[in-house]
Amino acid sequence: MKSFILSVLLVFSLSAFAQQDSLYLLKPARVFDGENMHPGWVVLIKGNKIETVGAMTFKLLANTRVIELPETTLLPGLIEGHSHLFLHPYNETSWNDQVLKESRAERTARAVTHAEATLLAGFTTVRDLGTEGAEYDDAGLKHAIEAGIIKGPRMIIATKAIVARGTYGPNYKNGDLDLPQGAAEVGGMDEMASEVYNQIGKGADVIKLYADYRWGLNGQAAPTFSTEAIALATSIAKSGGRETVAHASTKEGMRRAVMGGVSTVEHGDDGDDEIFRLMKEKGVAFCPTLAASDATLQYAGWKKNIDPEPARIIAKKKSFQSALRNGVTMLMGGDIGVFTHGTNAREMELMVAYGMKPIDVLRSATSVNAGVFGYGEKIGSLRKGMLADIIAVQGDPSTDIKQVRQVTFVMKDGKIYKQ
Repeated sequence: MKSFILSVLLVFSLSAFAQQDSLYLLKPARVFDGENMHPGWVVLIKGNKIETVGAMTFKLLANTRVIELPETTLLPGLIEGHSHLFLHPYNETSWNDQVLKESRAERTARAVTHAEATLLAGFTTVRDLGTEGAEYDDAGLKHAIEAGIIKGPRMIIATKAIVARGTYGPNYKNGDLDLPQGAAEVGGMDEMASEVYNQIGKGADVIKLYADYRWGLNGQAAPTFSTEAIALATSIAKSGGRETVAHASTKEGMRRAVMGGVSTVEHGDDGDDEIFRLMKEKGVAFCPTLAASDATLQYAGWKKNIDPEPARIIAKKKSFQSALRNGVTMLMGGDIGVFTHGTNAREMELMVAYGMKPIDVLRSATSVNAGVFGYGEKIGSLRKGMLADIIAVQGDPSTDIKQVRQVTFVMKDGKIYKQ
C-alpha cells in the first residue's frame, strides 16, 4: 500500500512538473490579436491556453521557455472557411474521376497529407464543406486528428452535404446509369428532414445545402430547394445547435437561402446590391471563394495577366465589391481542394487584389471566421483564456498580405508543429 501511494504521488508530481514545464513566451516584432496590430507585444502560453497577451510587464517563472521570433508577426491560427480535404486539384484528376474512380482508401490517404499541409501553412482550423463522395470519412479524419494519430487542423465538418435529387453529379446524361453521387440526394420535405438528422448523427458540425446547381436547361445554374425546404433544414439544425450554409451562385438561389435562415452563402457569383443588402439585413455572411474560379479558369487555358479577364472573373470581382460596398460580413474561404492544399493564402491575396484592405482580410481569416462559425470564444483571437492556436509569419501582412505565405512558426492547442 505504501509503495502504491508513493507511485501515485510520483505520477502527480510528474504531471504537475509537466504542466509547469509547458510555459512558452513568444516574442515577435508585433502581434495581430484578431482585430488590431500591436508592436512590441508578447504572448505567454500555459498548457494549451493563452495566459497573457500584451507588453512585457510581468515576471516569468523560471521554467518558461522563451521563443524569440524576430522580424515576425504573431497571429491567431488562420481559419480556412471553405475546404474540401478529400479533393485534390482538378488539373490533376477531374472531379468526376475523383468521385467515381478513386477508392475511398486512396482519398483518405490524400486527405491525411492535405491536412498536414494545411496545418503547416498556418491554417489551424478548417470548415470542411463536404466529402464529395467520400461518405462520412471526414468524421474519421477529424477524430484521428483530435486523437493525435495524424497532424492536421481543427475540423468543422459537413459530412456528405445535401442536394436535390437529380441535380448534382456525376451525371453523364445517360439515363441507364445509376452513378454514385457527390452528396446526399433528397426529394421532398420528409427526406430533407431525415437527411439532416442522419448527417448530424454521423457527426456533422454544420449542414451544407446546395441551394442551386448547374441542372437547368443547357446546364445553366438554377435554384434547387424551396425557401421552405431550406427553412426546415435550418430549423432542425438549429435545434441541435448547428448552422446551415448554402452553396448558391444564382441570385434566386441566394435569396431562397437567405430567407431560409442559412448563416453563410458560399460563392455568390451573381450577387448584386439588392441581394447583398438583404444578406446584410438578415445577418448572413458571405464566403466568396475567389480562388476556385481563378484556378479552374486557368486549368481551362486562361493565361492570367496575359489574356483578357474572362467574364466569370469580371462577375466575381463585381459581386465581391458589391458585398464589400453593402457591408456584408466577409469570410475567408477559397474552396481549397479545387487548388492545392497548403496554398490557402491564395484566397487572401485575391481578396486584397479585388479591393479589400489587408488588415480586414486578416480579420476575416481569424476573428470573423471564428465568430460566424460559432467558435469565437475558443479560437480566432489572441487573448487570455483562448486556445493556443498561434502562428508567426515573416514581416507584416497588414501591409503586404503575401507575407502570410511566409509561415515560420505554428502552434495548435499549445503544441508546436513548426518552428
